Amino acid sequence: MNSDPARRTIPYSHFAQLREGRDMLVSAATALESVADRLGEEFCQAVSLLTDCQGCVVVSGIGKAGHIGRKLVATLNSTGTRAQFLHPVEAIHGDLGCVESGDVAIVLSNSGESDEIARVLPLLDQQAVPVIAITADSASTLGRAAVVVVEIGRHAEAGGDGLAPTTSTTVMIGLGDALALVTSRTRGFTEVDFARSHPAGSLGRKLASVRDVMRTSDELRIARENGTVGDIFVALARPGRRTGAVILVDSAGRLVGLFTDSDLARLLEQSHEQSLVLPISELMTRNPLCLPEKATLSEAVEILSTHKVSELPVIDDDGRPVGLIDITDVIGLLPREAAG
Repeated sequence: MNSDPARRTIPYSHFAQLREGRDMLVSAATALESVADRLGEEFCQAVSLLTDCQGCVVVSGIGKAGHIGRKLVATLNSTGTRAQFLHPVEAIHGDLGCVESGDVAIVLSNSGESDEIARVLPLLDQQAVPVIAITADSASTLGRAAVVVVEIGRHAEAGGDGLAPTTSTTVMIGLGDALALVTSRTRGFTEVDFARSHPAGSLGRKLASVRDVMRTSDELRIARENGTVGDIFVALARPGRRTGAVILVDSAGRLVGLFTDSDLARLLEQSHEQSLVLPISELMTRNPLCLPEKATLSEAVEILSTHKVSELPVIDDDGRPVGLIDITDVIGLLPREAAG
């Protein structure tokens, strides 16, 4: 008797694990929804404080809230709001020197009663640094010391005996992200700004300018449209890295056409050697797809993948070619199906 079906059967204990895992996620989602539903004017007041901050946003917390605070600092910095983390214990041993008048503090504590946090609050007050509290209860020590309190409320922690912070930390992370991103939008933070602070990785590259990647100067092959195919390819022959296409221009130097190495290969495969003596203008792709030099890499990737082309001229405001994007330069940014 074949025992394969028995091997594929999920043990009962796994069903129990899945059920518990799903219950935890539902608990976190329900808590987030409840906080979202009751979010009020205090959230807008917090955004205003952060938007108007002339100094640095100082984020502080202890334990799990401290880890969340560090994550919030990273989100703020990456979305245009300068921030730093202040460990409450280190603050009373010299690190408070990084805090200045004009700063705004975000202090995270679920209970709002942590001894370490309580010791830092009067020191922030002495520096005239307004405090935004993210805590469960506005009546807590932290809540009473804050200028603005964004309450997350009391939530039963998911899993086990509810001892480890789970639901409350998920809510705290979500609220911190909301504050950071709404502040970023209010500040007018743009995709270009984002690219400036994220130069590495595919996301940063997509938001960068085509000028950062395009091939220029000696790497370009540019010729007048009235030359013959053979003469142009001989004249532009050169060793080393080059583009996969010849950019054709008119007498004023404006882009009028494109003739690729693939176009040349097709001519030779079809035994049309006589075509090599024809003006390239009769064989080139006239008025090819192109990009302005102010375009982003994401726009270039979109055109390359949508239109299935491999070379994309970049032109200035007068229509003159200043560069060329080759598909091999952005292969890592293309959708998988386009890259294949």
